[in-house]
Order: sequence, then C-alpha cells, then structure tokens
Amino acid sequence: MNIRQKVKDAKRIVIKIGSSSITHSETGELYISKIEKLIRQIADLKGAGKDVILVSSGAIAAGRHALGINGKPTTLSEKQALAAVGQARLIMEYKKLFSEYNLRIAQILMTKSTITNDTYRDNAKATFSQLLEYKAVPIVNENDTISTYEIQFGDNDRLSALVSALVEADLLILLSDIDGLYTDDPNTNKDAKFIDFVEDVDKYMGMGKSTSKSALGTGGMYTKLLAAQIATNSGSDMVIASAEDMSIIENIVNGEEIGTYFPAKINKDFDWLNCLE
Repeated sequence: MNIRQKVKDAKRIVIKIGSSSITHSETGELYISKIEKLIRQIADLKGAGKDVILVSSGAIAAGRHALGINGKPTTLSEKQALAAVGQARLIMEYKKLFSEYNLRIAQILMTKSTITNDTYRDNAKATFSQLLEYKAVPIVNENDTISTYEIQFGDNDRLSALVSALVEADLLILLSDIDGLYTDDPNTNKDAKFIDFVEDVDKYMGMGKSTSKSALGTGGMYTKLLAAQIATNSGSDMVIASAEDMSIIENIVNGEEIGTYFPAKINKDFDWLNCLE
C-alpha cells in the first residue's frame, strides 16, 4: 500500500505559502507569474471538488516594496503600517488573478484571540464552513496591522496548522524555500541527509532551526515542526515541500513521494489551543 494514499484522498486542503516564495528575491516585488501558477493549481483542486484554504504571507513584504523601503522593519509601528499598505495590495492581486479562473475569494485576518477565545473561535469556524459551502477560497493571514501579539508570534507556519485544526482539514501543505526536513541545515552542512517520512514528529523537535535564510520570511524549520505537531495531532496529514515550482502541489496531492510527509496521528490528549502559549 502507498503510504501516501491518504493524501490522494484528502478532501479539505490548507496550503501555506511564505513571503519569500511569492516575491522576487532581487526586489521584494510580488512574483506575479508564480502567484498565478499557485492559483492555477488551486483552481484545479477546486475543479476536482476539493475545499482549499490558502494561508498567505507577504503583506509586510508587499508594503515594503510599495513604499520603497529596503530591509526588514524594526519597530512595531513600522511593521503595522507596512502590513496595512501591503495587505491591500496583496489581496487585490489575489482577487484579480483568482477571478481569471472564475473563483471567488474571501479575506480572513486572524489574531491569537481568534483561536483562544471560545466565542471568536466558534464564529471563525462557522465563517470558514460557510465560505467553503459557497465554494469560495478563504485567504488567511495574521492581522499584523492591529495585533501586537500576532507580530510577535511572527510566523504563518503555526497559523496554517491552527487553521487546519480549526477547519478539520485532511491535509496541510507547507510550501517553503526548502524542500523538506533534513538532519541539519543543508545550506551549511553538505552532509545533511533528507528525511522523507516522519512518523513521530516529537522525536525531531530538537533538530529544528529557528532561523530563516530569507530576508523576507520569519519562520524556520523549527516553526514547521511545531506546525507538524499541531496538524498531525489534530488529524491532518502534512507535507513540507519546495515552493520553487508550484506544480508540486498537484504532485503532492497525487500521492507522489515529494517533500517530507508527516502522517496524521490523532492524539486526544493533545490540546492544540495551548500551542499559542
């Protein structure tokens, strides 16, 4: 039996894309042709009858470019202002490109309280459910503009896993600037070995690196392992794969052995709500 058969059967899929994967490394400008390829993949998944939720970084990066600012912002007010400018630009591009495939989108900006507050969480879950019933594609990001905690939280890897838990997704795909989990950082250690299958993510937590090689990204392998803990314990399979070629999404969903695969391993004692502490 193909160990990834469950991936092929996934009906509800969350896809996370990072800032460095949808911007030009030279300029920080949005990488429109790459975003378009991502949307084409999502359109095909929708055409196959699957629910898709996109967790997209890129607001602060888009804001930086729009305002001609080089380098990462250092103050909270800078981050929030850039997010306000960039989020508008980002969702405008998504709306324009998704409409070419006759797909509706919806913007959802989340904060920690969206998850930790029982009422907010129930409302968010109901909203996601209704949007998916409407056949819309929810596009999720942290609400950087108003939330101090969210900016300090700082990565969409964990957010995408929390969304997967919230909507009871079958599969979470983390698209990254690295093609999966290694025994060490392959950028600095040529002897690092690729790991294609992780049955128990807890055994690997000490291996994660909490840094990102991108000037735009905020996460690292450690945040992806934290995401794997949340996703798999709450019932979602997860795959980490390279975002270099967006057609990889189709290959993953077809069950091909690409990236690092973390199979769901539901743990009834695991409280994913505590992962924000």
